[in-house]
Amino acid sequence: MEEKRERVNIAELFGENVFGDRVMRERLPKAVYQRVREMMTEGYELEPAIADSVAQAMKEWAVENGATHYTHWFQPLSGVAAEKHDSFLSGVDAEGRALLEFSGKNLVRSEADASSFPSGGLRATFEARGYTVWDCTSPAFLRKEGDCVTLCIPTAFCAYAGEALDQKTPLLRSMQVLNREALRILKLFGIDDAKWVKPSVGAEQEYFLIDREKYLKRKDLIYTGRTLFGSMPAKGQELDDHYFGVLRKRIAAFMRDVDMELWKLGVSAKTEHNEVAPCQHELAPIFEEANLAVDHNQLTMEILQKQAGRHGLECLLHEKPFAGVNGSGKHNNWSVSTDTGLNLLNPGKRPHENQLFLLTLACVLAAVDTHADLLRLSAANVGNDHRLGADEAPPAIISCFLGSQLEDIVAQIIETGVASSSLSGKSLETHVDTLPNLYADVTDRNRTSPFAFTGNKFEFRMVGSGDSIASANIVLNTILAEQFRLAADRLEQASSVKEAAWELIRELLSKHQRIVFNGNGYSEEWVQEAARRGLPNLKSSIDAIPAFTSKKAVELFSAFGIYSETELKSRSIVAYENYAKRINIESRAMINISGKQLIPAAIHYVTRLATSVNQVKSACAAADVSAQEDLLLRASELLSDMKRSREKLQSDTDLAASIQDPAARAAAYHTQIVADMRILRESADALETVIDKDLWPLPSYGDMLFEVSEP
Repeated sequence: MEEKRERVNIAELFGENVFGDRVMRERLPKAVYQRVREMMTEGYELEPAIADSVAQAMKEWAVENGATHYTHWFQPLSGVAAEKHDSFLSGVDAEGRALLEFSGKNLVRSEADASSFPSGGLRATFEARGYTVWDCTSPAFLRKEGDCVTLCIPTAFCAYAGEALDQKTPLLRSMQVLNREALRILKLFGIDDAKWVKPSVGAEQEYFLIDREKYLKRKDLIYTGRTLFGSMPAKGQELDDHYFGVLRKRIAAFMRDVDMELWKLGVSAKTEHNEVAPCQHELAPIFEEANLAVDHNQLTMEILQKQAGRHGLECLLHEKPFAGVNGSGKHNNWSVSTDTGLNLLNPGKRPHENQLFLLTLACVLAAVDTHADLLRLSAANVGNDHRLGADEAPPAIISCFLGSQLEDIVAQIIETGVASSSLSGKSLETHVDTLPNLYADVTDRNRTSPFAFTGNKFEFRMVGSGDSIASANIVLNTILAEQFRLAADRLEQASSVKEAAWELIRELLSKHQRIVFNGNGYSEEWVQEAARRGLPNLKSSIDAIPAFTSKKAVELFSAFGIYSETELKSRSIVAYENYAKRINIESRAMINISGKQLIPAAIHYVTRLATSVNQVKSACAAADVSAQEDLLLRASELLSDMKRSREKLQSDTDLAASIQDPAARAAAYHTQIVADMRILRESADALETVIDKDLWPLPSYGDMLFEVSEP
């Protein structure tokens, strides 16, 4: 009998598990509420009495909703959110009744073991103390797992000496400096009513769903998140029949539950659909402040994986879980807006006359051109190395797509110093009497561009599906702040801001026009053209990591207080160590799977086939067994190849693991181990096409991609 689901009222459901503005306004004394709002928007330090009042209200709300524990929820450099749970129980009174307590001190600060998280040498094993600090700009929320309810308090995480050990601290720093420098620009343009300027972000999230039963039979997926072996089935994504296709009942039910859980947490899940590859899907939220967007994307990934398990599915967030079909990313849609609703990246109806927009645009192009290596680094990870440059992802070369309208305006300004016109959209005739004609957008979109202007924002398409979007937004905020500072320094000295602004816009557009490219980013011609333009082509994570500690990066981040040189060096070490560790896990998983599953299966097949050949010959000497003998020879050759390549991979992995220097160790894994793994996979995948399906121990690509059965 089909399960009946009750109707959902989004308006009532949305934010019910969030200690947000509505709840604070209801539960906090008016003076306390106003002080907290001031602290959130203007950065006042929270007095102990105010903190105690907030903590008391937060505890009462949480307990009323079934919470027994609270946790400081933070995002260390491990790539996943972390938490340590404490109960509200503080003791027992004289009559044996439990005493519940949650003070302002508990709310504002907690201690975590800073030596057990990645720190890049900032913390030694014996230096364990670290602190989590309440981030009041991201509301606390309740995580409900059955009867278990926990109050989660978003926090920053720093070492005993104050160095940032997380993603949130530098993100908040970058938002702070962008706000400061942007307000200077606005003041020059006579805009005095804005109290703050913040980056707005919407992160589209791609992912795969497969049957959990099949997932549990694939040790490579369990250990690494991607398939290390697997030959392509007869059908892949050639027919484009999955993209925007009708949702299957099981997937639709999963998406519905994901939406409901996200809405309860105040995450504005908006759009969902089937993506290009079989079993691939996408979820996109509404734009919000960058800090909230980062936290909410972490929650989105968590909810996707938890809800998948409840539906007998497994959610894969690796950038390339299956070779031969599209991988997954997340498109970081980024803009800059004021509290009054002004979007600095909105061209308006007459963009050629919108000087503030054109200055912002010129500053963005200058920022991306100057720090293309840092932007590429912000999307660098092991999984993304498999994805970038393929047909579903932008190339590793950073460029900006502007579209025909802005490209024309830029050309006018470079040539004459001003622009006199803007291209307009056109009407598209449907030639169907019952259909209205369409008004086409003024410019097309470009899916091959890493950094594309899309109407009133830029879409950074390089971020990997399993990554935090914090790194990308830290870089974007900081590099734009730098250009705003340079612009403000110059314009504040000018006798005529308007004339000086036009001069600066022309200068920046002329100097940095090399970063603009509206063509096919996948073409070999673009690779050659980019080299002629002097644009960096950092093809792998290993190529990108040195940008952390370049003189240019140290000067940039140190000047704004985002990262100290020590923090940058530590992040460089963390990146190298993470790369080496992940490739090491993949290598040893391949060695394990090939040795314990694939080679024994191949031996069994060869033995069975040889026995069959001998039996046939014994029964009939004249029988034609050439087909069996050809198969036997082919399987034996591939088995021998697999054994040799496995042994080489084992030897080279042991050697790479013994290298002490993090950069040298990561380079060894990149150059040698990745190549060894590719060779081992080639023979294994070829064997899969020869050996009986009932003997092959791993669910095939066809099994996983096309057999997500209904429950």
